[in-house]
Amino acid sequence: MGMLSEFKDFVNKGNVMDLAVGVIIGGAFGKIVTALTDDLIMPLVGMVFGNLDFSSKYIVLGATEKFEEGMSLAAAKASGANVLAWGDFVSVLINFLILAFVIFQLVKFANRLSPPAAAVAGPSEVDLLTEIRDALKK
Repeated sequence: MGMLSEFKDFVNKGNVMDLAVGVIIGGAFGKIVTALTDDLIMPLVGMVFGNLDFSSKYIVLGATEKFEEGMSLAAAKASGANVLAWGDFVSVLINFLILAFVIFQLVKFANRLSPPAAAVAGPSEVDLLTEIRDALKK
């Protein structure tokens, strides 16, 4: 019974519950940002670059007999070709930058809401100069 009670105390601590809520909300927010990037931002970027779909862009590093020019990324991978899928990386990088910027703004906002920490009172300049003078006398 002791272990069960310790586990209950651990789970009921505020930090664990806050972390769980943060992970769940973070996962949901990540899906929102992915949808924003994949469904809104990347199509606009593609339109600017001439209806280019970045998610399917790749460079063939090593072709196989089954590989044919113009294959989709999925077909190229299925053919066994060694491909560098740079378009998907661009989409993921944009997702990361958006998430990082939003988290930065949230932390910045939260820091404005929290009261500033009290400055630690240390010795004054006069006290320090007095200590230096006394040390030099010795």
